Amino acid sequence: MNRLANRLLQMLVTLVGVSFLTFCLTYLAPGDPAAMLLESADTIVSEEILQKTREELGLDKPFLVQYGNWAAGLLQGDMGMSYSAKKPVVEKLSEGFVGTILLAFVTVIFVLIISIPLGIWSAVRQNEWPDYLVRFFSFIGVSMPNFWLGLILLYIFGLKLGWFPIASSTITAKGVILPAVTLAIYQSTKYVRQVRTVILDELHQDYVIGARARGLSESAILFKHVLPNAVLPLITLLGMSIGWLLGGVAVIEIVFSWPGMGNMAVRAIMMRDYPLIEGFVLWIAVVYMMINFLVDVSYSYLDPKLRKGEQR
Repeated sequence: MNRLANRLLQMLVTLVGVSFLTFCLTYLAPGDPAAMLLESADTIVSEEILQKTREELGLDKPFLVQYGNWAAGLLQGDMGMSYSAKKPVVEKLSEGFVGTILLAFVTVIFVLIISIPLGIWSAVRQNEWPDYLVRFFSFIGVSMPNFWLGLILLYIFGLKLGWFPIASSTITAKGVILPAVTLAIYQSTKYVRQVRTVILDELHQDYVIGARARGLSESAILFKHVLPNAVLPLITLLGMSIGWLLGGVAVIEIVFSWPGMGNMAVRAIMMRDYPLIEGFVLWIAVVYMMINFLVDVSYSYLDPKLRKGEQR
């Protein structure tokens, strides 16, 4: 219980620090938010109108007062108004949230389907041709930039074969396949090696030698004993990948014109939409903290040693 309270307190302090630093950087960034807001609305910009707009947005107040007002709005679920979209930031973020969630979910499924069987196969057939083949392709996959791989897949399966849409501003089942496959191939090349390493470590443990001495089959040893013990190290990697995907994979989303949060964040930076940038950074911070928290909680449930340590 104390550990849980400490983690929640750490998350709160981190979130406050991230929000303050983000607001500080956008405050110090060049450009006048009031002028950009008026220019995006095709309004004639005069000094009188600029001053009135600054007062309405609270930009005429000292920095700490501005941050306090913004933080108070955050506590009420108000992140301000997007300059470019002329919508509340929360509403704008929710538009990209659906696309990012779908892309992350499909990518994780593909990653698990690809990496776990290949990693196990490579470990079981260590120093044989399947092992060398899997390691070779994993090395090639890690070396390839994911945006380049995405362009190749888009050219072959989108332009030449016409199986998938080349560009789409809407969320569709066919549209998510190519960006998810691109991300899954890139992620799986790293996961395959990690799965192989973890499985090899477990196969050389004493309990595996004892199980073989008792006459258990290799498949029983692998699926009943080795895999359950190999889950914990892989959960951390999976959590980091989910956090990375939920933060919005900007390059891939731009390549495939996928309406996700990464694509939205890049456009916000180009248009200097500071409230939207601040909201996006806070979203990433919350996602990573929640993922790390859930990983720690899952460790406590999956590892009996940690569970006993907490009870003490």
